Amino acid sequence: MIGYVAQRLVESAVVLLVMSFVIYGLMALMPGDPIDIMVQSDPNLTPDDAARLKALYGLDKPIVERYGNWLAAAAQGDFGYSRIHNRPVLEILGDRLWNTIWLMALSLLVSLAVALPIGVTSALKPYSKTDYAINFAALAGISVPVFWLALMLIVVFSVMLGWLPAGGMSTLGADSALDRARFMVLPVIALSVASIGGLTRYVRAAMMEVMRHDYVRTARAKGLPRHRVVLKHALRNAMIPVVTILALSFGTLFSGALITETMFSYLGMGKLIYDSIIGNDYNMALISLLFATGLVLASNLLADLCYVWLDPRVTYR
Repeated sequence: MIGYVAQRLVESAVVLLVMSFVIYGLMALMPGDPIDIMVQSDPNLTPDDAARLKALYGLDKPIVERYGNWLAAAAQGDFGYSRIHNRPVLEILGDRLWNTIWLMALSLLVSLAVALPIGVTSALKPYSKTDYAINFAALAGISVPVFWLALMLIVVFSVMLGWLPAGGMSTLGADSALDRARFMVLPVIALSVASIGGLTRYVRAAMMEVMRHDYVRTARAKGLPRHRVVLKHALRNAMIPVVTILALSFGTLFSGALITETMFSYLGMGKLIYDSIIGNDYNMALISLLFATGLVLASNLLADLCYVWLDPRVTYR
C-alpha cells in the first residue's frame, strides 16, 4: 500500500509539472500583459519605457525560457506576487483555499446525506410512483444551470423573503461562526442541487444491480432483517461505483464552485481564479489553477484508497 501511494504521488507530481507548463503557455498567449495594461493606464509611459520594463521583468524572452525561470523560482518557494492584491501569492491563496474546501466539503456532505437515502428508496421500489417522482426530481436537479439557480435563490430568499444574505462572507463587525454559517447556506444549496440529482441516479442504478446478486438473495433466505441486508450487504458494495463517480465529478464540483462563488461574492478559489484571469494577474491565476488540479488528483487518490475499505478483495500490492 505504501509503495502504491508513493507511486501515485510521483505520478501526481509529474501531472502537476506538465499542467504548469500548459497553463503557463496558455496564459502567455492571452492578449495583453501587465506592462501593456500599465502603459494603457498611464499616458506618460512611452513605448521605450514599455520595452525597458518588459526587458526588466523578462517578458521579452521566449515562453520556454520564461517558464524555466518561473519553475526555478517556484522550486525555491518563490511563486511571485499578485498584481491585483500586491501581496505574495501564497499569502492570499491560503485563506481562499480553506474557504473553498469548506464550501465543497459541506456541499458534498449535503449531497450524500440527501442522495443516498432517496437513491436507495428509489432502487428498493423500482418503477413505482415513488421511483418516478425521485427520477423526475433528480433529472430536474441535473438540468438546472448553477448560475440560474443561484439567481433564483438570491431573489427568493434574500430579496423577497429577506431570510438570508445575498452574498459575501460575514456581516461587517459580526464575524462569528453562526454569522458565517448564514452566508454559506445559499452557496451550499446552489452547489449541492446538481450533485444530488446525479448521485441519486448513480446510487439507484448501483443498488438495483447489487440487489439482483446471489449473495443478497442468500442473506434474505437466511432470514436477516431487511435493513441489515440493504445496509451491510447491498449498500456497501453499491458504493464502489458511486465512489468512482464522486472522484470523477470532483472537478465538476470545483467548476460549479467557481460559478457559485462568483454569483454569491464568496471569497474562495473559484472567485480568485475568475478575478485573476479577468485582471491578467498571471501569477495568481497560475498557482490557483495548479492547486485546483492538485485537489482533483488528491480526490482520485482518496477514491482508490476507499476501494480497499469498501471491498477487502481489492489490493494494491
